[in-house]
Amino acid sequence: MKKFLKVMAVVLVIAMIGAFAACGNNGGENASKVKVGFIFLHDENSTYDLNFLNGAKAACEKLGVEYIIKTNIPESSECYEAAADLADQGCNIVFADSFGHEDFMIQAAKEYPEVQFCHATGTKAHTENLANYHNAFASIYEGRYLAGVAAGLKLNEMIENGTEINGKKVTADNAKIGYVGAFTYAEVISGYTSFFLGARSICPTVTMEVQFTGSWYDETAEKEAATLLINDGCNLISQHADSMGAPTACETAGVPDVSYNGSTAEQCPNTFIVSSRINWEPYFEYIIGCVNDGKAIDTDWTGTIATGSVVLTDINEKAAAAGTQAKIDEVKAAIEAGTVKVFDIKTFTVDGAELASYKADVDSDAEYTPDTEVIVDGAFSESNFRSAPYFDVRIDGITLLNEKF
Repeated sequence: MKKFLKVMAVVLVIAMIGAFAACGNNGGENASKVKVGFIFLHDENSTYDLNFLNGAKAACEKLGVEYIIKTNIPESSECYEAAADLADQGCNIVFADSFGHEDFMIQAAKEYPEVQFCHATGTKAHTENLANYHNAFASIYEGRYLAGVAAGLKLNEMIENGTEINGKKVTADNAKIGYVGAFTYAEVISGYTSFFLGARSICPTVTMEVQFTGSWYDETAEKEAATLLINDGCNLISQHADSMGAPTACETAGVPDVSYNGSTAEQCPNTFIVSSRINWEPYFEYIIGCVNDGKAIDTDWTGTIATGSVVLTDINEKAAAAGTQAKIDEVKAAIEAGTVKVFDIKTFTVDGAELASYKADVDSDAEYTPDTEVIVDGAFSESNFRSAPYFDVRIDGITLLNEKF
């Protein structure tokens, strides 16, 4: 009898091991069923698209899922064709990274209801009411504010040291910075305003000029815009455009630079200070997990500093002011705790007055009709009513040198 019980115990252990192995195999099989297609506006030469590319590869390789990447897909019917092709190739998630891709992604989502279509920077998911179409973004305005803090510290250091830019000493009275923007979209306005407010929280006399290029990626135009700003007396440059044009112009002129979407320290060792970016890996892991587990993807997903979706590069100590990292850490902690709000209405004015009430165009339409009150608890509540930015307020202290819609 004892021998029989021992045999049965061994059989039971083997069966249990087999059961656990079967669960593991099924999990692997489920993961292998996820196939992701990525559509990028440009390729690795664009800092914007490279940021997405890196996040996509990292997430897919970490989770062991198959993926297909399509680069240099313009904001045209070619996006729809690329999305349809990816769906036909068996992708059950298709992702696109540029604002102008949205209508074509929606078209594909309607045609392929069994495929999940996800889109960064878009605005229409919450009004389209499609179960398989989703928007995503992150609170990058918080990262830009922190980068602005680094810029303000650099300005103060230059003022204190009597640093000369273009043969003229930087003083509190001429503490002007420049910003190279792509288009006059809410996303860009939100970005340059948060950067400016971060700088002004440290250097109260700072002013800013913005020059637009009318393109997300145009190295020549971005270099020309940065050069124009430098020649107009700007003592530090930042950007919301995707090439190395502005950073290289700064390195040539010896003007401090805060770049975007990644470090330019290798190419611009003497002028690069810091860069903010959205880390897309957490979002890609999230949507892959949802499809793998049969769960719904958020219609509007907003990543934050806390989720690891908003990050800053390492400080370039050669160019940054002393104590920059410590100050960034301090302000970051305050943002996470809610004691610092980037768009606190007490920190800026519009035509000399406090912005006590404001309706933003959250439910996007062709006429940009205001529809949602966004001043909440003493601050402009950005990226809460939808993931994509809708801050389009033109505040005092910032001058737009041109308009590019």
